[in-house]
Amino acid sequence: MKGKLYGIGVGPGDPELLTLKAKRILDAADIIAVPVKEAGEMSTALEIIRPVVDLEHKSLMEVIFRMAKDREERKKCRAAACEQLTAELSRGKSIAMITLGDVSVYSTYMYVNQYVAEHGFETEIIPGIPSFCSGAAAARLPLMEGNESLVIVPSVRAEQQVEEAIAHYDNVVIMKAGGSIGRILELMKKYDRAESCATVISCVGMKDEYIGSLDPERTYSYFTTVIIKREKR
Repeated sequence: MKGKLYGIGVGPGDPELLTLKAKRILDAADIIAVPVKEAGEMSTALEIIRPVVDLEHKSLMEVIFRMAKDREERKKCRAAACEQLTAELSRGKSIAMITLGDVSVYSTYMYVNQYVAEHGFETEIIPGIPSFCSGAAAARLPLMEGNESLVIVPSVRAEQQVEEAIAHYDNVVIMKAGGSIGRILELMKKYDRAESCATVISCVGMKDEYIGSLDPERTYSYFTTVIIKREKR
């Protein structure tokens, strides 16, 4: 019998936001696959599930996805990881691969899911709470109301997308924005959006959580999202 691969979104940081279905599958899986950039690296996703999933007798498998700038290097790394997973699936093992937030939002897992499915294995995706939804709740902000629009873009490294979003959409979510706060402020000024329309949500649900205004002098985590409204709330 072939094994089955589950892609599991573990939410943004608070272990209590792990879904009941995710916990059930994690408890039952033969192997929990833990994506890391380098061997031995601390995994935030693993730390999220640690308080609620019994890992003492669970087989953990590091799956390395290096964030290389070279596209071909990234592809080779993903291929090696997929081969590692399918080898265990061929032995009949069920694997739960964990990822922060929701599996469908900027997640490397989706490449894995496609590869594994194309090689004849069954897969299932278990959604998780995205950081921007959890962050909006923590900040007591609506993401959109009535007929308002919402756009989700990556950091200012994709500057054209961010500028178009701020120029044309009612509500803007900028993910992975920790190193781009100054540039976001510049773009907001350019398109006449008051600073008070923006809320920074960093490390939501984690010990270093910060919810507040844009402060270019502050050092922000990689896990930083900015929500920009059309008008001050």
